[in-house]
Amino acid sequence: MAEIGAEEFSSAAMPADITVTGLPLPEADDAYSTVVITLDEDIRVENALRNIPGLQQFRRSDARTANPTSQGITLRGLGGNASSRAVLLLDGVPQADPFGGWVAWPGYDALALGSARITRGGGSGVEGSGAIAGSVELFSQDVGNLIELGAAYGSRDSVEADLLFGRKLGQGQLTISANYARSDGYIPIIKDQRGAVDRPSEYEQAGVAVRYAVPLSGDTELQANVRAFTDDRERGFAFSENHNDGADASIQLVNRGSDWQWSALAYVQIRNFDVSFGGVADDRNSVSRVFEQFDVPSTGIGARFEVRPPVGENVELRIGGDWRRTEGETKENYFFADNDTPRRSRNAGGSTATYGAFVEASVQPRERLTLTGGGRFDHWTINNGLLREIELIDPFPGSVRTDEKFADRDGTEFTARGGFAYDVSNRLTLRGAAYLGWRLPTLNELFRPFRVGDDATAANALLEPERVKGAELGLDWKGDVVSVGITAFYNELDDAVANVTLATGPGMFPGVGFVAPGATYSQRQNLDSIESKGIEIDTEFDLGNLIQNLSARAAYAYIDAKVNGSGDAAAVDGLRPAQIPKHNVSAGLRWNLENGTGASLSMRYTSSQYEDDQNILRLDDALTVDGRVAFAVNDQLLVEGRVENLFDARVEAAISNSNIIERTYPRTFWIGIRSKIE
Repeated sequence: MAEIGAEEFSSAAMPADITVTGLPLPEADDAYSTVVITLDEDIRVENALRNIPGLQQFRRSDARTANPTSQGITLRGLGGNASSRAVLLLDGVPQADPFGGWVAWPGYDALALGSARITRGGGSGVEGSGAIAGSVELFSQDVGNLIELGAAYGSRDSVEADLLFGRKLGQGQLTISANYARSDGYIPIIKDQRGAVDRPSEYEQAGVAVRYAVPLSGDTELQANVRAFTDDRERGFAFSENHNDGADASIQLVNRGSDWQWSALAYVQIRNFDVSFGGVADDRNSVSRVFEQFDVPSTGIGARFEVRPPVGENVELRIGGDWRRTEGETKENYFFADNDTPRRSRNAGGSTATYGAFVEASVQPRERLTLTGGGRFDHWTINNGLLREIELIDPFPGSVRTDEKFADRDGTEFTARGGFAYDVSNRLTLRGAAYLGWRLPTLNELFRPFRVGDDATAANALLEPERVKGAELGLDWKGDVVSVGITAFYNELDDAVANVTLATGPGMFPGVGFVAPGATYSQRQNLDSIESKGIEIDTEFDLGNLIQNLSARAAYAYIDAKVNGSGDAAAVDGLRPAQIPKHNVSAGLRWNLENGTGASLSMRYTSSQYEDDQNILRLDDALTVDGRVAFAVNDQLLVEGRVENLFDARVEAAISNSNIIERTYPRTFWIGIRSKIE
């Protein structure tokens, strides 16, 4: 099987190589729409994943400028807000932020990653309760004995540097990796709307990771991982700075060789972030602090166990369970008398837990046919919810405005999925699946308010879990030159959590305080549902007959999504979910030699999408082109040049109620070197 570069992807019709770090890939996955990419150390992970049509983050900005809390991932138009509706796993370990469900993408730039495997759809199966839109699995490299150093310099005084060290220690493998990145940044607001307050959005990010894998016996392997990261960015004006840091540790035992294959995992996540919000005057010549979350600590701990007993030559059985607990709080100052003097403070938070058990079986009743089915049972709890607001200055310093403790809640969920894969011929496979899934609201959705510019959104401690039902039908064709995967799908996300607009300022509103004239006041609420249907097309071309090692790919996703709303959400009934484009296209051309010399060109198109739930503020469509050229000076030294957004397209990331437009990254050139000692 050919290895595909980060600009390239591979569907089930032509899978790329995966170094599986857990149990072998299950037979059941043949029934679902999967895409595999290899990850390039020169491309940020979140941007490599953007080349998969239908996979998106809440906003178009990447982790250099976006607010960290806006970077959840989803698939197939199942949006509504910035929480992830697709599960992200690193070597089997859940990665979503324990407080908010978003993803701290800069933390992955330090890792020695080899590939990513994306499953679109699939509901809540063995991956966990939050996989209502699908799953994204990241796999570590097996680097062997290696020392690799990389450095690059780019536009706007940007710097990137990384280190990879691998060493065989006895029968084990030690891997140490690190990275550093910084830039003076660009001004996010488009040129003709800027004022005196607008300035470049600088960032500085770093991380380090250590991984050790060693066999304990002929069948069982121990994997231990520790990583830490730090991330500082600002949004392009005073009082918009944010800081995010974290540390993770996990230990996993994997038995692949015996008749009874099994794995056991335990992990811990520690996170903390702080963020400031500034209110900018209409003429953008002055700004004042309106809100700050100065301390938002959270932790996530969990465990998972799976066993695959021997039940027959053509049968695969998976039995297991998982547990995850999150707890966190937000400490905030708001309603400022001046930029340094908050009038009030707020403390809110709580904890959640899920306890799940699953079983899934796959059987081949005939040589060309695979049938799969399974279910899971989950029990969930939401505990210790609180909201406390205090006056900080005269006339009543120390007086308590709000002191509310929310009732503990719990519930149970049963979900299931099933599917088939039938090899019509040696080249053509027909597949189909149906599934149910669910997701528990995050601590962020339940307890943390937030602001984007002058617009404010309140939390909602009474949110119900989201529940999805879906079905898909697809085919995969694997030819000598062309491989094609086509999938049609339908999903309905009941009780979808979304930010619902309730009023317009000026005024004081519960949970957020003062909202300026013309700005909106919203609250997180459960919509009746979001319906999403569409089609995904993945194609791969082997052009080696024309030029050796030349390949191309193209992919397209069409998503027809709408909101079903009533009550407070009646105004958005029949409208499109915020931040969900109808069309996504990506394409690429790649030529590579074994020594690293090569060139690639990639294109990505996103159609227009709405900023807001009421479909008033439209973000324009965008077409971007990226390129890379590399030359191997010798076996140890590679020189490369890269360009992001070659034609400096204006990719709109946000638009305010006063029609102020923020853009994503402009054209950026890079020149770099990479040295490798094996």
